[in-house]
Amino acid sequence: MFAHLSDLHLSDPSGVRTRDLLNKRMLGYLSWRRHRREEHSGEVVNALVRDLKRVDPRHIVITGDLTHLGLPEEFREVSEWLSELGPPGGITVIPGNHETYIDTRWNDTMARWLPYMVSDTAPALSTGITSETVFPSLRVRDGIAFLGVSSAKPSAPFLAIGSVGSAQLEALDRLLLETGQMKLYRVLLIHHPPLKETLGWRKRLVDAKRLRDVLRRRGVELVLHGHAHRPADGYLETSAGVSPVIGVPSGSAIGLKLGRRAGYNLYRVTRTGKDWELTVESRGYSPESGEFVSVDTRDHKGGKQQNQGNRSQSGDQGIQLQHQSQVGD
Repeated sequence: MFAHLSDLHLSDPSGVRTRDLLNKRMLGYLSWRRHRREEHSGEVVNALVRDLKRVDPRHIVITGDLTHLGLPEEFREVSEWLSELGPPGGITVIPGNHETYIDTRWNDTMARWLPYMVSDTAPALSTGITSETVFPSLRVRDGIAFLGVSSAKPSAPFLAIGSVGSAQLEALDRLLLETGQMKLYRVLLIHHPPLKETLGWRKRLVDAKRLRDVLRRRGVELVLHGHAHRPADGYLETSAGVSPVIGVPSGSAIGLKLGRRAGYNLYRVTRTGKDWELTVESRGYSPESGEFVSVDTRDHKGGKQQNQGNRSQSGDQGIQLQHQSQVGD
């Protein structure tokens, strides 16, 4: 069993210096001042951590946006939080667009999270790993191949777009082929949704079609993403069958907007003969109890979803799944 979290926005940029805001970060800072500092709650994060400790998943994946503005101090804060959550071998992290508001020095920012991002077979951390060589990453746990790609790229003001890029796509193509030949359950981790129906033009994955082409050709069993700050369920036809594409809401949101309350997913993967069976449990924050509770469980068999009908009556409309049609180009 593994857990999927995203868009936690853990850091506190209240002490940012004016000189650090003389760029696109000013827009992010104003957004944080206006509403994000009220929406993303430390109490919710604490409840999330308590729930993870109770559930005790074998692995945790986090699909980006752990910071607000991508400042070096924020990366330090998040690094400390990650170390308290668990060891690097049990947590896989990929970056989101908030980690790359502007071009920054690798050693001052994402390098702090390197133990949580590198592949199992990565060389010693002192050998000059850079942002260009970390992704795509590959971590294998209990027959599951977690393949991490970075769609985090600086973008123009008022945009939150991302891209994977040719180098990552070519490497991902090879990794999908190799892990498929090894009969592993392949899980792609990406921040931006690869299905074009999920978000609008301003927040899109620019090369989503090229990514989908790779996934269709090589196959993938499951795609997990964040970025939308709401639950999202979709499917993609691939050479491996109909593969679920699932997004989770922010893990720290108190839900000031309808459909945006904090949640995360638990995944249980079992092999049935030559096929895989996936059970997904959504857990959402309950303001009444101040804890996370189970709100939905569903099975994926042969690419077809079966709802189990045990959705919580806690009144958390933010956890209602949004079913989407199969993607088209």
